[in-house]
Parts: sequence; C-alpha cells; structure tokens
Amino acid sequence: MSGKRQSYESGHRPKFMVVVDKTPECARAVHFAARRTARTGASMIMLAVVAPPDNFEWIGVGEAMIEEAREAAEKQLEDAAREARNAAGVEPEQVIRVGNRADEIIRLINEDEDVSFLVLAAGSSKEGPGPLVSTLAGRAASTFPIPIVIVPGGLTDEEIDALAG
Repeated sequence: MSGKRQSYESGHRPKFMVVVDKTPECARAVHFAARRTARTGASMIMLAVVAPPDNFEWIGVGEAMIEEAREAAEKQLEDAAREARNAAGVEPEQVIRVGNRADEIIRLINEDEDVSFLVLAAGSSKEGPGPLVSTLAGRAASTFPIPIVIVPGGLTDEEIDALAG
C-alpha cells in the first residue's frame, strides 16, 4: 500500500482520479470529478488501462494489438478530457497503462501521492454496479489506500452539478 498522501503538503494539490473506459457510466464519473476538481481547486488525473493480449506467440502481432488498443484508449481519454473541460474548465492529466486494470489503478495511486480520491460511477442497469465498482468498492474497500467516491450512473449533469458544485 502507499505511504502518506502528500496532497495537502506544500507544493502539492489533491487529485481526483477517474478510470476512463467504454462504459456509459464513465461520463458520470468524469463529470463529477471535473466539477469537484474545479470547486475545490484540486487537479484531476484520468487513467485508461489497456489489457495485454492473452498468450500471443507472435510478438509482432501482440505488439500491434497493444498499439491499436493504446490508440483507442487515447481517443477515450481525449473524449473524457473534453467532457472535463466542458463541465468545469478542467484540464486533466492523462495516463495510459498496459496491464490488469485493478493492479494499474493501485500502482498509479501508489506512485502519485497527490491522488486523494478515486471517482467511479455505478452502472444504472439492473445488472449491478459494474465490474470496477464491484471489484474495488467490494472486497478491497477495507484496505484501499484512498477514499472511493461512487457516483450513481443514473444522475444527470444537472443533478451532478447540484451535488458537486
């Protein structure tokens, strides 16, 4: 686990971290985090995680698959950054990692001691809160190094604005 958070030390600012993916609820998390970032004078970091290909014997093919997925992640991050700019005038830091999503989230939190909050959005369907919320806010919640903020996926921009500032 990470050491002491540095986010309120001299020369540091707290960061709201959002995991960017293809889920519809991702936009809810981005909107909330951008509004809270602007309201509190914090900063924002967005993480996209590319899953490595499973057991590829041909290195060139696996590398091409990762590069293709990285390009898609860059587009997702830019779309999410546009949402943050439109919602609150926030310019987020963008990070792409290759690996297991839960592991890369923890790794980034441990590397960046300014990350103070992980903002996730729950799915708005009957299928449950979504895999990321289930994984991180479920069994790992008691040992997670920072607070996890879960935004209901069914909230509108106006409802989020009223809550987040």
